[in-house]
Amino acid sequence: MAQHENAETRSARDALPSGSLTIGTGLLVGGVSIYVFFRLGQDALGQDGFKPIVSLWFVMFALVPGFFLPLEQEVSRAVAHRRALGDGVRPVIRKVAPVAAAITVALVAVVALARNRLTEDLFEGSAVVTVALAVALVGYAPFHIARGICSGLGHFRLYSAMIALDGLLRVVAAAVFLVVGLERVGAYALMVAAVPLTIAVSAFASGRLRTDEGSAATWAELAPNLGWLLLGTLCAGALINAGPLTVDILGKGSDPALVTRFANAVLLARVPLFLFQAVQAAMLPRLASLAATGDSREFRDVLRRLFVLVGGVGVVGVVGAFVAGPWVLELVYDGGIDRRTITLLAFASAVYMIAQACAQSVLSMSGHVLVALGWVASFAAFAATAAWSSDELFLRVELALIASALVALAVFAVGLRVYFARLASRSRS
Repeated sequence: MAQHENAETRSARDALPSGSLTIGTGLLVGGVSIYVFFRLGQDALGQDGFKPIVSLWFVMFALVPGFFLPLEQEVSRAVAHRRALGDGVRPVIRKVAPVAAAITVALVAVVALARNRLTEDLFEGSAVVTVALAVALVGYAPFHIARGICSGLGHFRLYSAMIALDGLLRVVAAAVFLVVGLERVGAYALMVAAVPLTIAVSAFASGRLRTDEGSAATWAELAPNLGWLLLGTLCAGALINAGPLTVDILGKGSDPALVTRFANAVLLARVPLFLFQAVQAAMLPRLASLAATGDSREFRDVLRRLFVLVGGVGVVGVVGAFVAGPWVLELVYDGGIDRRTITLLAFASAVYMIAQACAQSVLSMSGHVLVALGWVASFAAFAATAAWSSDELFLRVELALIASALVALAVFAVGLRVYFARLASRSRS
């Protein structure tokens, strides 16, 4: 009996890539912190007054993953690949750092050029929030480089701490603001923006991210993949954060609190994604290592266990949203969203999560072109559905999120089958 229980425990643990549970702890803390921060901010500023922070949040996380997550993923993949082959990884970091700097400069320049439209159309006339967006872009570049090094080197405790602090520091600051009665939206915006830079500087200063010299890294090793990753993750990041921004744009002239309430529902519907983010950060290096060594049998076994896990979490998330979603929203954020909306948002999130798992698997086998084109097709599906699906504001956005996730899943599932067949063929030869 004891041996049977031990075997079951090992099997459950092995379903997750190494480091997933450690990262999951940080994501749990960081995820809960987001909900607490949104609640504290709305208590201090009201749902109307908090709307510029909601827009800042979703614009920030539409841009940041799109431009900087590819850097993290390529650093993680390249570091893990080189480690599997016994090569040093410092040349990879030297290649990626100037790219990160160039992207940051370009993004800040775009924000500067579009400052009037951003300030008036999204940030309710607050120019300080636009400045905060530029500051956040500067901070998240080194933040994601540091996370990529942590993931590739297997420093999952530091990775977890960075994620947790990204939420906790904002909660602490928001609590202080609330206690002292600070009600300036600009102070909240600048605080949100300053946190990632503070964490990144601390991570590099800790000495845990030192790397070894190795063979020279060529642009052929990084640049082609990085370009396709930028395209793909820009569309993927825009999609996961598009809901509240689309409500804001299509519902122009509506009550600003409407956007805040929809954003609250989106955050609740994305709870299952927190678990997947923990798996994702540890999954890409592991699958990249297996692909590098041609171990198609273990690659397939890992994928099978992961898809069972991710699918199960998605089902639980949808059922939970249907059963308890409206009650939780009423308890935490004073409601304002019906059962249909929260359930459809949870379903879109679940399908998106499975599509992301497929995409990450294809990426590990160097299928960057397919992943980029898949996310482009998905974004096109979102835009078309949001434009023509319904006259009801919330429903058209919900249907657009579902349609885009289904398109992505279809493309990546076919791609995974094709790329895995190639990997299996190489392993047999």
